[in-house]
Amino acid sequence: MSDKPALTLFLAAPRGFCAGVDRAIKIVEMALEKWGAPVYVRHEIVHNKFVVDTLRDKGAVFVEELDDCPDDRPVVFSAHGVPKSVPEEAERRQMIAVDATCPLVTKVHLEAARHAEAGLQMIYIGHRGHPEAIGTLGQLPEGEVLLIETAEDVATLQVRDPAKLAYISQTTLSVDDTAETIAALVARFPGIEEQSREDICYATTNRQGAVKAIAPKVQALLVIGAPNSSNSKRLVEVGRAAGCPQAMLIQRATDIDWDSLRGLSRVGLTAGASAPDVLVDEVLQAFRDRFDLTVETVETTTERVEFKVPKILRD
Repeated sequence: MSDKPALTLFLAAPRGFCAGVDRAIKIVEMALEKWGAPVYVRHEIVHNKFVVDTLRDKGAVFVEELDDCPDDRPVVFSAHGVPKSVPEEAERRQMIAVDATCPLVTKVHLEAARHAEAGLQMIYIGHRGHPEAIGTLGQLPEGEVLLIETAEDVATLQVRDPAKLAYISQTTLSVDDTAETIAALVARFPGIEEQSREDICYATTNRQGAVKAIAPKVQALLVIGAPNSSNSKRLVEVGRAAGCPQAMLIQRATDIDWDSLRGLSRVGLTAGASAPDVLVDEVLQAFRDRFDLTVETVETTTERVEFKVPKILRD
């Protein structure tokens, strides 16, 4: 009989890597294979230190701006997307540029362009300063896209013409919070063009759904993800809102505050869309070292999405 305390760990499914993250990492690895090191990457390819450090060890060089890249080495644009000016500048400098923007972020960029062509001003629901927001706002001239973060921001919006509006959103937001913000937009601007399909991506929606299923069962929830990962931080918020009294973000097993889990018997575990399985396995092992552990997987849906890498890497 084990002298370790018994603990049931409820493991969320889906969790971890989404198709866009998987594709972005593969793009950097294939670029290194094709052109050799160094390959430059503008911004962290995805928001996860373990992933970035692993790619850096293989020869990727991470920079924040195109100015930091030499003309004669390939550059990869991160999964979050970039303002239109960035690939234009890379083309002007005759650089080899590979776009790792998630196709679901590109969909939002195309949606913005379509609305602009129809003469509509856009309201973008997103997090100010996040790379995905910067990239989307940079698809159109200044003033064409107005950024709001919450439903409360709707009341102070100054728009050009209330009859010619549309909204788009960041792909990694809280589903529930965004629905509330959209409701506020529709209430204030009844003529606003609504989306045929929501912009929040399938992976964000699915991971939040799994957390909602787990949260009422557990006394604490651990979310593996980076502090700058929007989708990971939303999972913490969703867990709390769904009834979990204690939800916390960790980057890996060494970040776990074991004292805060003392005396608990039911803990939930999930991982943001940019956190690899190896970090989940590491956390599971850390729990096994300390507890007589029972793992119960809570699966709310199955994902089968895959995205192709750009043609330049397949040639």
